[in-house]
Amino acid sequence: MDRVKLVLRWVLTVAMVGAGLNHFVSPATYLGMMPAALPAPALLVQISGVAEILGGLGLILPATRRLAAWGLIALLVAVFPANLNMAINHLPLGDSPVPSWALWARLPLQLVLIAWAGWYARSPRRA
Repeated sequence: MDRVKLVLRWVLTVAMVGAGLNHFVSPATYLGMMPAALPAPALLVQISGVAEILGGLGLILPATRRLAAWGLIALLVAVFPANLNMAINHLPLGDSPVPSWALWARLPLQLVLIAWAGWYARSPRRA
């Protein structure tokens, strides 16, 4: 089980860092999904990108792992309104239209990601 947890931690690390970097490579993709009620959408996209990068990198070191995992959980909860906004308003992902079922499927996927990060937020077992 420890080997599986290690591999999955690295998968989550790479996924979060990659997603975070994408906020800077393709910001329009993320700007398009922002709810209109939120202020400073470009700044929020940058902040969430930095948070994903730092959260992903924080999973690497034992000293920062739990805090990074909790930070990723908070981030995933915070970006849920943008994903919900996409599903309700059937927004494209950048220039690419997304099937309605996929937009709605992203919502429970957030719960999977939260649980995944939560696996690393727990205190390590004592020997």
